[in-house]
Amino acid sequence: MTRAKMCFSIKTAIALVVLCLLFGACGSSPKDVSRQDVLPQIYPDYTEVTIPVGMAPLNFSMADDAFETIDVEVKGSKGGNIHANGEDADFDIDEWHQLLAQNKGGQLIYTVCAEKDGQWTQYRDFKVYVSEDPLEAWGITYRRIPPSYEMYSMMGLYQRDLSNFEETELLQNTRTPNQCLNCHTANRTNPDQYVFHVRGNHGATVMKVAADSLQLTVLQAKNDSLGGSMVYPYWHPGGRYCAFSTNKTSQMFHTNKKNKRIEVYDSSSDVFVYDTQTHTILRDTLIMKKYWAENTPAFSPDGKWLYFTTAKRQIYPTDYDQEKYSLCRVAFDEKTGRIGTEVDTLVNTLETGKSVSWPRPSYDGRYLMYTQTDYGYFTIWHPEADLWLLDLETGETRPMQEVNSDRAESYHNWNSNSRWFLFTSRSEDGLYTKVYFSHFDAQGKASKPLLLPQRHPKTYYRRLMYSFNTPDFTSHPVEIDARATGKRIENEHRVATKVQNLSR
Repeated sequence: MTRAKMCFSIKTAIALVVLCLLFGACGSSPKDVSRQDVLPQIYPDYTEVTIPVGMAPLNFSMADDAFETIDVEVKGSKGGNIHANGEDADFDIDEWHQLLAQNKGGQLIYTVCAEKDGQWTQYRDFKVYVSEDPLEAWGITYRRIPPSYEMYSMMGLYQRDLSNFEETELLQNTRTPNQCLNCHTANRTNPDQYVFHVRGNHGATVMKVAADSLQLTVLQAKNDSLGGSMVYPYWHPGGRYCAFSTNKTSQMFHTNKKNKRIEVYDSSSDVFVYDTQTHTILRDTLIMKKYWAENTPAFSPDGKWLYFTTAKRQIYPTDYDQEKYSLCRVAFDEKTGRIGTEVDTLVNTLETGKSVSWPRPSYDGRYLMYTQTDYGYFTIWHPEADLWLLDLETGETRPMQEVNSDRAESYHNWNSNSRWFLFTSRSEDGLYTKVYFSHFDAQGKASKPLLLPQRHPKTYYRRLMYSFNTPDFTSHPVEIDARATGKRIENEHRVATKVQNLSR
């Protein structure tokens, strides 16, 4: 045999081995199938969810690890079909998007067969609804953080393309050692303006103010006149102003409560408005009362109102569970940067006996979503935390039973057309917060929660020892140079802020 023929034979043999391995990895095809008139137990549970056109494939597997192979056929009510076979239902991305576009406003019908111990079972078909309402978002941003209490450990701000499974870094704290990265907040899902806060030895408030520039403004983290840092931001829709709270935060651990581990509270907090053009902190005693704790501000979508929560200060830490926040609002004048003279109470803790936090008005101006707990505002540690909805036209409030569980729901936000919202929940295990989506229809009803899709979701979520928090939609990718931003933060240079007191 010549050297050339020998090389050809070796290559052929290798190719045959590779083909055998590939075909073997695809799993077997259904045969001798028995039928059960029950829905398949799949992970994630995507049965009867509603999705937008453009969402990444809803890959899943059988919840029971004893199943070896899953075979799934998806047919559109308006035509088209796709197929997946293997350990996961791993759909081709291009075929998936074509099927969704073809079935906008229709349904996808899933036929699931699964193999365990050599026996195939076919389950009752289920549906996924493809909404006519567009998502109007490229993706989402969020923070991923490990369970830690005393050390910041490794955490980061990230963005995720919702049409596929690609996650990219905005900034990791490995670039800013021993510091905590907080709350990446864009202006109404538009990342041309954003802000986030950094705690630690080189603390700072980092802002991208100009929509036509990549230049960042790095503000000094604290102002002595405030008595704290600039945290929990929310942009005015005009872009010049940004509301913040300033918080003196403490934490303690529960020793005798099985379902609660840690408590976070503020010994003091206030709300103020920051003018990005003049670097001026506008302090107004109407929303900075001495014996009250104002918190978690948010502007209305027309910019005419500033929402916030307020609670009578307690004796800390002994009376931490008596701190209960009401939801309020005050008028805001964009021309002057001044707030009005009267505060309206929209949800009163004296009537509900509960505590309100994280008010988030829908961008169409009709609703306001908030989190309700028994006390306090740091809702991720409260298993009783639920999402509530306030109708701003009628004043009626209701729990969002469509998405709430018996574990903590929080950190919610709307997409730009107010037909979708996202939130975090610990509904799976009570330990880690994950991102969920829901469709919000014209009648004000939410659809079944949809877990953020992953390529191999069971493997991904089992191995991930991080929580997602402060998620938000982003209309297009955030432009940021992580390396350069880390260096800017490590640099000692800061833009100074000044304070203007607006006393009553």
